[in-house]
Amino acid sequence: MQIGVFGNQDSWYVSELCRAGTERGHNIVPLLFQEIVSAVDTGQVRLSCGEINLLSLDAVIVRTMPPGTLEQVIARMDLLAGLEAQGVRILNSPRALECAVDKYLTTQRLSLAGLPVPPTIVCETAETALVAFEQLGGDVVIKPLFGAEGRGIIRVSDPELALRACRTLERLGAVLYLQQFVQGPGFDIRILLLDGSLLGSMKRTPQPGDFRANISQNGTGTKHVPTENELQLAVRAAAVTGSQFAGVDLMYDQNGNPLVIEVNAVPGWRGLQQACGVCIPEKFFEWLEFSAPVGQ
Repeated sequence: MQIGVFGNQDSWYVSELCRAGTERGHNIVPLLFQEIVSAVDTGQVRLSCGEINLLSLDAVIVRTMPPGTLEQVIARMDLLAGLEAQGVRILNSPRALECAVDKYLTTQRLSLAGLPVPPTIVCETAETALVAFEQLGGDVVIKPLFGAEGRGIIRVSDPELALRACRTLERLGAVLYLQQFVQGPGFDIRILLLDGSLLGSMKRTPQPGDFRANISQNGTGTKHVPTENELQLAVRAAAVTGSQFAGVDLMYDQNGNPLVIEVNAVPGWRGLQQACGVCIPEKFFEWLEFSAPVGQ
């Protein structure tokens, strides 16, 4: 198959996908969102990236959604949707990426689907956020609406510091996303799924003095065998966002109740692969080959 991979330059994940895909006989082409060109004429939309005709590809794997203006991000989603509409398989789909990249949209959909999520309040002014801070128990995590790998997340338990942080974010034009801090056992669980099946799972423990358990923030990952309830929560959460390849993060509150914290449609697997001793790219391409339309 001819497969394109959108990712950052010098990305370890892109390199691993290129290595594994090439070993299995596929032609893997690294792509950059910044180089996409769309030419629209009556009855046709031609899409290219550098010298590559994107419509000649059998599939496109999205490994990043780089920072950009609102216009740039929307345009990238539109371009992916245009590819999908013309028969190119996108993993994950533009619809899934749009949901999972937006923390509020994900949390809203999970909640409306009846899945357990931490109490969350989203607003635009610092004054409203301070009221939300009190309503959420005076101990909150403030997250960027768009973000990954634990970057930009802060925990605040002092009203004055909460007001200062929210005023700064308000001046920057940011949406204020406040989530009640989960007073749980001090770890979270990452469950990696592909088309509803388990690829691997790990328990992530933060470094002393940090509340973020992300491996990219120096958290420690150990192999974890999910319970049936944990696995079913993850499968339902991935389905709600439409993500075929999904990293679902769970936490337990102080009463032992599981909560769905996040669904990642561009999940990293480096730490999980090491913890579980499984080659994720191999599993990914095995599934892609098996599920490919006849003729590819």
